[in-house]
Amino acid sequence: MERIPRVIEDPTLDDHLAVMTRAVMQAGLSWAFIDANWDAYAAAFDRFAVDAVAAYGEAEVARIMETENVIHSRAKIEGTIKNARALIEIANAFGSVRAYQESFAGYDDARKDAKKRFAFMGDLNVYYWRFRTGAAVPDLEEWMKGQERDHPRMREMVANAKAPR
Repeated sequence: MERIPRVIEDPTLDDHLAVMTRAVMQAGLSWAFIDANWDAYAAAFDRFAVDAVAAYGEAEVARIMETENVIHSRAKIEGTIKNARALIEIANAFGSVRAYQESFAGYDDARKDAKKRFAFMGDLNVYYWRFRTGAAVPDLEEWMKGQERDHPRMREMVANAKAPR
């Protein structure tokens, strides 16, 4: 059974990379497929250790391209490496990713900046990343009005996060 991702309390830099990577890898694919193979992604990307992933070069990209149960998308793999490097830059410049996330006047400014800084971070992925890491996001129903189509898995994730544990 597919696990609906929960909000991470006090996320680490590695948590931010894991959430972003999941968003990137899920784009255009079945969330259930990514969930079923998530352990392979974690192993392939050194458990999303930001410093390790940021140091990846061509040999690591080639290794991941050959890894079983991982989508063999060079662009998404290289995007994950870019995102690790960007997270380090943000942590250095702002003191923390949370300080970066809170530095914007509103969601739209945050989304635009994230889209420039990170690979494969469009509106859906930015909302997913910010929501899962506890940053401010618009109300889901308000946000959905600006989307081209419905996102049932996002609805489930938000409902799940609001449900008592």
